[in-house]
Amino acid sequence: MAKNATNKVSVWQSLRNVWKVNDIRQKLIYTFAMLVLFRLVSVIPAPGIDYAKVSQSVTTLPMLQLMNMMTGNAFSQMTIMAMGVSPYINSSIIMQLLTIAIPALERMQKSGPEGQKKISQITRYVTIGLAVIQAIGLCSAQSFIKPGWYNVALVGISMAAGTALAMWMGERITDKGIGNGISLLIFVGIISNLFNGYSSLLLTAITTPTVGNWIKFVGVLLLAVVIILVVTFIDMGVRRINVNYAKRVSGRKMYGGQNSIIPLKVVSVGVLPLIFAYSFMAFPATIIQLVAPTSGLAQWWNANMSATSPLYMIICALLIVAFTYFYSSISFQPDEMAKNIQQQGGAIPSVRPGKPTADYLKRINSRLVLFAALFLAVLATLPNIITEAAKVPIPFAASSMLIAVSVALETKRQLDDMLVARNYDTLS
Repeated sequence: MAKNATNKVSVWQSLRNVWKVNDIRQKLIYTFAMLVLFRLVSVIPAPGIDYAKVSQSVTTLPMLQLMNMMTGNAFSQMTIMAMGVSPYINSSIIMQLLTIAIPALERMQKSGPEGQKKISQITRYVTIGLAVIQAIGLCSAQSFIKPGWYNVALVGISMAAGTALAMWMGERITDKGIGNGISLLIFVGIISNLFNGYSSLLLTAITTPTVGNWIKFVGVLLLAVVIILVVTFIDMGVRRINVNYAKRVSGRKMYGGQNSIIPLKVVSVGVLPLIFAYSFMAFPATIIQLVAPTSGLAQWWNANMSATSPLYMIICALLIVAFTYFYSSISFQPDEMAKNIQQQGGAIPSVRPGKPTADYLKRINSRLVLFAALFLAVLATLPNIITEAAKVPIPFAASSMLIAVSVALETKRQLDDMLVARNYDTLS
């Protein structure tokens, strides 16, 4: 795991350097304006919703926690942004898997910019379709829609329109802002949830000033700081593989003879295994509540498969490990990497080109995937264990912290690159 160089300037000095560059400053202002607009739109109520039932509701679908994390509580408030960008994420994952299963889509993806543009267009259409189905299904399951088919249509259309607007905002931030548009929208929702959660704990400690309440507030705050530090350290970690390139002469010029590195991230799969596992665990309970909410199966599930139950945490951890290996298997191609290294006249020290290089890369990647799977499994279950042991509500999930840290680090890297391109000190 590599360590970064010693910082030469403070973060605040680097941020001042960012603000001095006119085009970067305009990108920052544009991004901030879009994020503010996104949060303002997120409070507009959706038509066709019975808000008396929403305010009185105490039972929610298992999907609610995941949806609230992605939308910044817009789902629990049933606004037009209730679905947020989650349909876009789901459709992107679906299209990514379909490009592997369907040869026509795979050829389209590899056909250059035009093919990528077509894939993006299909993804948008799938997003709108998923948003309509998801909005009507989840709202109907909680009996939040007013009677009448037109109210059902209003809910589906308005929330799908909110998703389309969020998708458009994300793309505009990517094109005209500082990048990572969709990720920044999710980041803003997560920060909003964290602010609301800690504000609630602080308000409880102030209005009921007992030692126990203050210990809970300080303890949860320290836990968040520790998790942020650990996630940051792991997220920035890479395994560096040295590659030596042989010298070759073409005409009067000599090429190669240089050393390079292949940086393999310690947690290259990101947050996707967590989202897959949470969605997989939420799906059976959602179906049970839709089909047979008073059955014996529903009672058993509610009693034994709550988020803090040992059985739930064990199954969820195993699913995270399985999905980590699955996603790594479709995203990491050691044979292709070994082929590219050989074609460019490179070789890993003490490893023969060709199949031995591919086997070496597979061996390194398998160790990294094992570490990533165990790290994500522990990260996902730790807040639930603390909640159950200390009886203290944790206002964040593992996936939300991982997303927030990852997006913040990636945004920092992008600003860093912009500054380096203009010979400014980096954000380090």
